[in-house]
Amino acid sequence: MSADLAVAIAVSLVSALAYAAAAVAQERFAARTAADGSGGLVRLLTAGAWWGAVGLNATGALLHVVALRFGPLTLVQPLGALTLVAAVPLGARYAGRRVARLEWRGALLTLGGLGLLMYAASGPAPEDSLTLTEALAVGATTLLLIGALGRRGRTPGLRHATASGIASGIASALAQTVTVALAAPGKAAPVLQTVLVALLVAAFATAGLLLAQTAYRSGLGAPLAVVTLTNPLAASVVGLVLLGERLHGGAAGILPALAGALAAGAGVVALSRAAARDAREPREPETGAGPAGAPAPGAAAQPA
Repeated sequence: MSADLAVAIAVSLVSALAYAAAAVAQERFAARTAADGSGGLVRLLTAGAWWGAVGLNATGALLHVVALRFGPLTLVQPLGALTLVAAVPLGARYAGRRVARLEWRGALLTLGGLGLLMYAASGPAPEDSLTLTEALAVGATTLLLIGALGRRGRTPGLRHATASGIASGIASALAQTVTVALAAPGKAAPVLQTVLVALLVAAFATAGLLLAQTAYRSGLGAPLAVVTLTNPLAASVVGLVLLGERLHGGAAGILPALAGALAAGAGVVALSRAAARDAREPREPETGAGPAGAPAPGAAAQPA
């Protein structure tokens, strides 16, 4: 393993921990405001706990961008699923309960799947970046997909969750373009291209956050699984199709990548089902450890 890949993995792990801590803080804040009926935008903007969660999310996002500088999208994005794995024991700890067997099973499946994905995606550090034309084309295509998925109709939660994952994944792909262009030795990054792509990153990251918030109105089970799986898929498509990233071992790397994706997907679904089941159970009175309930990782918790 190269030094760049080791840096990308290490930074991604710390980023996932920051996102997980933010998710648990958001869940506790949501449970507290729901219990005392003090919800609302004003309450949100004046709560220190909320801004603490925002700070943790911002830290996770910054570290994620750093990881994208040293590792390929096909490696860094799947590691974002570790946010969910880390949030499970953290949420259980603050809820004053033990981690359920289904949660442990989901965590092990996710970690095993990520291991296979990391092997398949262990290519060189990124050197290519999207041209302005490519970035604008990716942005326009993403807007069309979000518009189609965000329309009114049946199962809005799953459609909005898919749109959220796509928006966040594309934001990560575009963010990598900015970091690679800025770090390129011997030449200055085009100012117009950098500014426009940075604006697209901010727009899609915000869209991902808002779409996830809408999706979670339908619950946390299936929408959470869809967001977590769609995010790395969207980013990896850009990396493989437009940035010249390759799987380890060439065509033979497709098999472990598919096996890893299936295992990680099964793990995420198991974790989401456990979270949904816990949310349906009556909450225990507070005992000093915090309100009971399953953690609710948000979209800012998916790489942009």
